[in-house]
Amino acid sequence: MPSERELQISPVVQESLVHNTRTLYNLQSLTASLFGVSAGILGLESYAGFLFYLVFSLLAATLVYALRVAPTSLAAGKPLLDTSRYFRGAYDVWAGGLMNGFAGFVLTWTLFYGLVRA
Repeated sequence: MPSERELQISPVVQESLVHNTRTLYNLQSLTASLFGVSAGILGLESYAGFLFYLVFSLLAATLVYALRVAPTSLAAGKPLLDTSRYFRGAYDVWAGGLMNGFAGFVLTWTLFYGLVRA
């Protein structure tokens, strides 16, 4: 939790946090659908499809973190895994996408699996 002095120097604006969270949610939903299309075209079934989703969702979260959060955290002298400046918590970045996009993944996975295998 940032101290009062840190908040006075660089305040956290709630509107920015909401915008960042909404943008991240949209990105996670879009990538989950694209992962579903990929899993369906590849013909993955059962655990292989869910493992595909888990691995690529975590890869997408790592890319978002590495390209957006980590460089600015390091430049500001913050700890490397500190996401509180841009999001409500680390859960939004790392695990939020797993549940946010799961329904879209399953929907597009089954749709494209059925289209390819039919």
